[in-house]
Amino acid sequence: MSVLILEPLETEVVQWLAERHDARFAPELVGDLDALLEALQDARALIAPPEVRVDAELLLGAPTLRAIGRASGGAENIDIEACRKAGVDVVRSQTATANAEAEFAIGSLLSLLRRVPVEGSDGLMVGRELGCATVGILGLSATSRILAQLLPAFGTRVIGYDPALHPSDAIWERWGIEPVGLAELIEQSDGLVLLLPFFERYRGLLADRQLDAVRPGQVLVCLSHSGVFDEGALARALQTGRLRAAWFDSLEPGWLEPGRPLHGLATLQVTPRLAGTTRESRARAAWAVARRIDELLGAPPLVKPRFDARGVARY
Repeated sequence: MSVLILEPLETEVVQWLAERHDARFAPELVGDLDALLEALQDARALIAPPEVRVDAELLLGAPTLRAIGRASGGAENIDIEACRKAGVDVVRSQTATANAEAEFAIGSLLSLLRRVPVEGSDGLMVGRELGCATVGILGLSATSRILAQLLPAFGTRVIGYDPALHPSDAIWERWGIEPVGLAELIEQSDGLVLLLPFFERYRGLLADRQLDAVRPGQVLVCLSHSGVFDEGALARALQTGRLRAAWFDSLEPGWLEPGRPLHGLATLQVTPRLAGTTRESRARAAWAVARRIDELLGAPPLVKPRFDARGVARY
């Protein structure tokens, strides 16, 4: 078998792969590790949903595997280093969901700015307009580029920060984003959008020191891994009203459970990874993954080393 497909894809994509390769569509294997490992014995490519964890154990049971594809969700539970050591390519579309996520971010900002009003000069509780706001983007990605193109149509000022990019980098000007430091981003943004690719070194990046300095009335939309926040600091910022409201498209497991700091906060909204999930984005992602896997399987197969008890590679 060439391709084992566990993730629901568009029918035409599955048919296209089946016409070019020995493909098997078997979503029933999700959650059945023993049956999955048996099916992987002769598979050269696996297309799996986020529910399937790809780690060294799984790769050890897939001796002929050459590629792991994922058309939806993130790569948080894919051990990239283990895949690299095993000679397995990780195939994902980095741009397929950009338009959907940018639209979702704008919709969330509009909703929060209107739905969570502030007191006006006449004492009335009123919402705010996106066109009169400054929106800060934390993290440059394909979604950031689309968002920076759309926001100026409202009249919005767009500023940004990325810990991996210097303010002098030409990409800032090319994308129409005014570069600032992290402190300035927090202090100047009426709406803050997190699009930062997650690495473990970013865990807890936004803690009390940063959230204590948020601009009064600021709203936040997070499409990044929520681990970039310190859980307690985020709860305190929302409880005190320093942060007016927040919308997370996913949250760390357990963070909303009774007894945890974020439990029951009315100004926190959480959705189950809806930002990048549209009919159009799913089709774009499925085709991108399928075509790349087709390319990989058409190339000469890699010779994977076997290691003896002393750790010496044997080919």
